[in-house]
Amino acid sequence: MPTVRMTQSMMSHQAMGGMQLGLNRLAKVQEQLATGRIINRPSDDPTGATSAMRIRTSVASQEQFVRNGEDAMGWLNQLDSSLADSTDLVRRARELAIQSTSGAVGQPSRDALAGEIDQIIDGLMTTANATYLDRPVFGGVTPDKIAYHKVAGAVEYAPTATGSQGVLRTVGDGATVRVDMEGPDAFGPEGDSVFDHLAALAAALRSSDPAGVTAAADALELDGQRLINSQAEIGARTNRVEYSLTAATDAGLRLTSSLSEIENTDMVKATVDLQLQTVAYQAALGATAKVMQPSLLDFLR
Repeated sequence: MPTVRMTQSMMSHQAMGGMQLGLNRLAKVQEQLATGRIINRPSDDPTGATSAMRIRTSVASQEQFVRNGEDAMGWLNQLDSSLADSTDLVRRARELAIQSTSGAVGQPSRDALAGEIDQIIDGLMTTANATYLDRPVFGGVTPDKIAYHKVAGAVEYAPTATGSQGVLRTVGDGATVRVDMEGPDAFGPEGDSVFDHLAALAAALRSSDPAGVTAAADALELDGQRLINSQAEIGARTNRVEYSLTAATDAGLRLTSSLSEIENTDMVKATVDLQLQTVAYQAALGATAKVMQPSLLDFLR
C-alpha cells in the first residue's frame, strides 16, 4: 500500500488554509452583526436574494397604492365638503323661495330676497370652483383652473367636453377609482342647472311672478336631491378608497415582515456564531503556530 509523505510545506499550506477559512467565517458573522442583514450580496444566498428582490418590488407597489389612496382621499374629501356646502346653499335658496310666497311679503322684501339669492349664486359658484392641488374637483380633466365662470351674467361650465373617464387613481391591483366629478353631474346640465334655476328665482322675485317662484322652488328641490345623490356617490367612492388603503397598508406590513425574515440577522444566533467562530479561529491560530514551530535543526535530526 503506497504511503503519502507529508512534508512540512504541505502541513504549512493546510494549516494556513484552515486558518484562512476560519478567518473568513469569522468575518462573515461580523459583517452580519454589523449590517444587521444575513444577505449583503447575492452570492450570500442566491435563492434568498431573488425572493428578497421580488418582495421589495411588491412592497414598492403597495407603498405606491398607499400614496395614490392618500391623494384620492384628498380629492374625495374636497368633493364631499363642497357638495355638502352646495346642498346647504340650495336648501337656503328654496327656503327663501317658499318664504316669498307668503302674502305678507311685499315687493321690497322680495327684492331683498332676490339680492340674497344673487349672493347664494356667487357662493355656490365659488364652491363649484373648489380645487385640490390647484385642479378643479368639478372640472374633470380640463386644463382650466376653474370649473365655472360667468359669461354675460350667466354661469357656464368651463370645460368644453364632458363624459371623459376623469381623474383616476389606482389604489390596488385592478382597483381604479375616479376621484373627481364633472360639474353637470352635480349641478345639472347647462340650460337646466341649479345656477339657471337660482337666476330664474331671483328674476321671478323681482318681477313678482308667483308661478315663476314656485317653478324655481320645485326645480331647486330636484337640484338639492341631485346634490345629495352626488354626495352619496362620493361617500361610496371614499369607502372603497379607505378599504383599499387599509388593504395596501396591511399587505405592505406583511411583505416587510417576510422580507425581514429573509434578510435580517438573527442577533442571538449570530452572537453565538461569533463566539464559536472566534474560538475556532483562535484554535486555528494555535495549531498553525505549532506547525510553523519546527526549525531547520528539526529537519536535520
